[in-house]
Amino acid sequence: MTSTGFETRLEQHRRELLAYCYRMLGSVHEAEDLVQDTLLRAWNARERYDERKASVRTWLYRIATNVCLTALEGKARRPLPSGLGAPGTDPEAALVPAFEVPWLQPFPDESADPAELAVRRDSLRLALVAAMQTLPARQRAVWVLREVLEFSAAEVAVQLGTTVASVTSALQRARAGLAGVAPAGDPAAARTVEAYVRAFEAADVEALVALLTEDAVLEMPPVPLWFLGRDDYAAFIRHVFARRGVGWRMTPTAANGQPAVAAYTGDGRLHTLQVFSVVDGLIAHTFVFQDPAVFAAFDLPATL
Repeated sequence: MTSTGFETRLEQHRRELLAYCYRMLGSVHEAEDLVQDTLLRAWNARERYDERKASVRTWLYRIATNVCLTALEGKARRPLPSGLGAPGTDPEAALVPAFEVPWLQPFPDESADPAELAVRRDSLRLALVAAMQTLPARQRAVWVLREVLEFSAAEVAVQLGTTVASVTSALQRARAGLAGVAPAGDPAAARTVEAYVRAFEAADVEALVALLTEDAVLEMPPVPLWFLGRDDYAAFIRHVFARRGVGWRMTPTAANGQPAVAAYTGDGRLHTLQVFSVVDGLIAHTFVFQDPAVFAAFDLPATL
């Protein structure tokens, strides 16, 4: 095979590898660096690759897994505010960002491939990725390789340099660690979010609250503050309108297989990226990101 042909085969896996590294690291930017490192290592080792022993995809995931595990050594997990402490109760509390915390980032949806989107819709949900960050790194790798990418236990054992029994044990522990994560999203989520957007743009807090579950969560990284329940959620939104004004506009996008919007203040300035989890027709979780790095990853215009 020519060098160009081999490079093309490697590049075909870039997007899938990016999603894998993101699940492992919780950061789009770090994932991009690790994918580049993976592809460079594969290119440099191309003369040693033997397709009789493993497919290019399997071989790449072995390299990517080692790269991710090395990158995770000694690193703190990437949390969301709800993973760090109790919910807030003061809607007028100062919103002081904590940029020193390596916050979990959202992942842009760019693929139009229905098969890929179906896989990512469940396995890239923000709540699930956040829960995965609490697992030991090798358990995290085993869970993604087995449950999402559907490698066999034997293949994962080779990729991790361990035994099938160890892979099976790690998978059981990972499943137990993720058992309490909220269920997959609602197929009708887009309609619910459209109604939420209309209510928000109209500054109609009552209509907005009617779209929330009773125990809805609102969190706002990089601000280490979050609210639990309709009442506190509503009180905070009222404070936002009082402080920031009305006339907001929202443009639709998608992240982590979930509906999302870019929110712009009345003067047309980009304010936040908001990602929604919808269950049984109601919004159960709103993730509000106000981070220039996130805006850059989603290529959001600074003004409307």
